[in-house]
Amino acid sequence: MIDYEKKINQLLHDQFGFARFRPGQEETIRAVLDHRNTLAVLPTGAGKSLLYQLPGYLFAGTVIIISPLISLMQDQVDRLHRQGESAVVMLNGQLVGPERRRVLGQLGRFRFVFISPEMLANETVLAAFARVKISLLVVDEAHCISQWGPDFRPEYLLLKEIRHRLGDPRTLLLTATATPAVRQDILAKMGLAASDVAVIVQSVDRSNIFLAVKNTTGQADKQEELLALVNKYQGPGVIYFASRKLASQMAAWLTSKTTLNVAAYHAGVTAVERFRIQEQFMNNQLQVICATSAFGMGIDKNDIRYVIHFHLPSNLENYLQEIGRAGRDGKQSIAILLYSAGDELIQRQLTTITVPPVEILAQVKQGKLAPAVLGEQADLFSFYLQHNFAPAQIARAFNRRQQQLERELQQLLAYVHSDGCRREYILHYFGENLRARPSYCCDNDEADIDEVPIETSLSTHPTDTTADWASQLRRLLNITER
Repeated sequence: MIDYEKKINQLLHDQFGFARFRPGQEETIRAVLDHRNTLAVLPTGAGKSLLYQLPGYLFAGTVIIISPLISLMQDQVDRLHRQGESAVVMLNGQLVGPERRRVLGQLGRFRFVFISPEMLANETVLAAFARVKISLLVVDEAHCISQWGPDFRPEYLLLKEIRHRLGDPRTLLLTATATPAVRQDILAKMGLAASDVAVIVQSVDRSNIFLAVKNTTGQADKQEELLALVNKYQGPGVIYFASRKLASQMAAWLTSKTTLNVAAYHAGVTAVERFRIQEQFMNNQLQVICATSAFGMGIDKNDIRYVIHFHLPSNLENYLQEIGRAGRDGKQSIAILLYSAGDELIQRQLTTITVPPVEILAQVKQGKLAPAVLGEQADLFSFYLQHNFAPAQIARAFNRRQQQLERELQQLLAYVHSDGCRREYILHYFGENLRARPSYCCDNDEADIDEVPIETSLSTHPTDTTADWASQLRRLLNITER
């Protein structure tokens, strides 16, 4: 560690342009440099990318960063290129044929490789990495191991085996939100003993974000409340919806009802359009984004003043992740959840898992029935069958998962209906205590929501920046695929 002392601060200043570390950064980096497997739970906006980028310049070998979203990978790759780093590549489904073979044959020349868990689970890709000296294995958004692995992207459950096949490299797990139980679950699913892992946890509290819930009497009332809030706060702001269709509809409605530039952002929007929206939002040519949960990861915009949830998120972890997009510059911001009785039915519908009968699962496993009989989630259940889970075991696991999802929803509803301090409720959920109450805490404290001093930054820049964003997109694609 002594050999790294001068290099750490020199790199921090010369390579990254920072005079000092943010809370939790230096402790995490020193644990990694000390060859320890590390779990870092740092709040949104705490600068988690530095935690693997800085060690990457001190270690010989390749840093593998497992990331859940292409947009998140592209953002990190682009940032590294802006810092002057050329030895970086992104491996995803868009990289095919000769180009993929070329990259896999030259993996050792890259300092940073970004990849999804699905791509890393590919035998050809895994074999290529096995021939490379891996200096650090990073799992970004590590809460996905616990939250997504069981019922959404089960390849996260293969990371324990993948890590072992790569020679058990030192591992860095990064997340912004993880309760003590989720932290334990992450380590267990990665096959890491808690006693052998350095765990660095910073408070999830964002004292500059005022927390509020507004009760409405139905869809029409909720829309009018939303319109009033958007006109009041102006932007930049993000509004979260549970469905792509409503996000698009409400973006159009707000455009017609206000003078603001509003856009919808979700997985149904083309990649080119999403990139354009991101660029315009970052440059304040858009004031409001109507989004699904696809928006947020990798969007490092410091001056988002408000986050509004038109629908309930699935749990408090996701809620905290999403409201954490606000106020990264430290200025006063606000998070408002709009609630109508019965809103929870939408989340139940979205998270319900219909488990096929054990007899059907058994017949598919035996090859007597085609996997298509397993319904819309055939790929999910086929994954477990292909990885030697017994049909009865699958049924029990998904039934337990359904009960867990309902518990998480009930905890979120308790937050909505709470008449106590909302900040204390969230901190208690994450195993913390409130150390100091901010002047503008939540709507259940003395401060009224209308008294919260939110700066408005209305921008009227034209949104027709086709040439500018198109050239940036071509540059980005050339960089990431070169």
